[in-house]
Amino acid sequence: MKNNNVVMLTKPKRSLLRRIIRCLPLYLMMLPGFAYLFVNNYIPMAGIVIAFKKMDYSLGKWAIFKSPWVGLDNFSFLFKTDAAWLITKNTVGYNIIFIITSLIINIGVAILLNEIWSKSAKRIYQVIILIPVMLSMVIVSYVVFGFLSSDSGFINRGILEPLGFAPISWYSEPKYWRFIIPFVKNWKEFGYGTIIYFAVLVGVDKGLYEAAAMDGATRLKQMIHISLPALKPTAIILTLLSISKLFNSDFGLFYQIPKNYGPLFPATQTIDTYVYRALVTHNDVAMSSAANFYQAIVGFALVLAFNLFVRKLDKDSSLF
Repeated sequence: MKNNNVVMLTKPKRSLLRRIIRCLPLYLMMLPGFAYLFVNNYIPMAGIVIAFKKMDYSLGKWAIFKSPWVGLDNFSFLFKTDAAWLITKNTVGYNIIFIITSLIINIGVAILLNEIWSKSAKRIYQVIILIPVMLSMVIVSYVVFGFLSSDSGFINRGILEPLGFAPISWYSEPKYWRFIIPFVKNWKEFGYGTIIYFAVLVGVDKGLYEAAAMDGATRLKQMIHISLPALKPTAIILTLLSISKLFNSDFGLFYQIPKNYGPLFPATQTIDTYVYRALVTHNDVAMSSAANFYQAIVGFALVLAFNLFVRKLDKDSSLF
């Protein structure tokens, strides 16, 4: 009995050791990635303490840890200010619009791209839709300015004036920017999402479309009953990741595109731009850290809530 027990105990250990040795090259390949993840993502998390402290730089290199604790005082400026409702409404409202419009546009363009039979035409269209993605937001801001400039913009000079309409002062009228911001956002970034959905459609068995066509299904019905169900898991994951950033905003989009013009703040002021302006004005790093910590916690809670909702509807489509 004793010998049998020894064999039973040592056999699993030996097999585990053999698996580790066999997979050792893979572990070595993973090591740089894990090292980068640890150094870049986990070590800086120690800086979270800044959100709960009043920074005193006279304490030297250990000021982050030696500065006095102030509890939740650094979070109060986000909620006590008169702009609290405005910046929260703009941040959440724009992100909801971005999620809905990008989902519709990306899936629609991906399906249309998949309907093109010519391989060379597909490659040309893929390059065209990816060009805006590769442009920096600074360049995009000058492109937008070239269209919207009150004095020399293409829309005023090339469209409105020849038609007999009065020019519009785009950079002093906030009401227009509730449409301009989503348009610029979708124009710049729709190519990235489109390629992701298109890659999913490329992997769909073409025999399904052929069988549906033989049964008399039109192209529209094939899209509805084959293409859309194939895109469902990817759409859920991308939507979940987008919801995690519901309280974050693209700083370049809301700061560079409107050119930081004060009259546009009612339509372009978000949590990120407000924190940046407060940081520039007060030079208070702790307030900025508190805002980022608040956004991260809320985003994490939203991911858990949405994933739980998806899990109840369709367990296989949930992220975890």
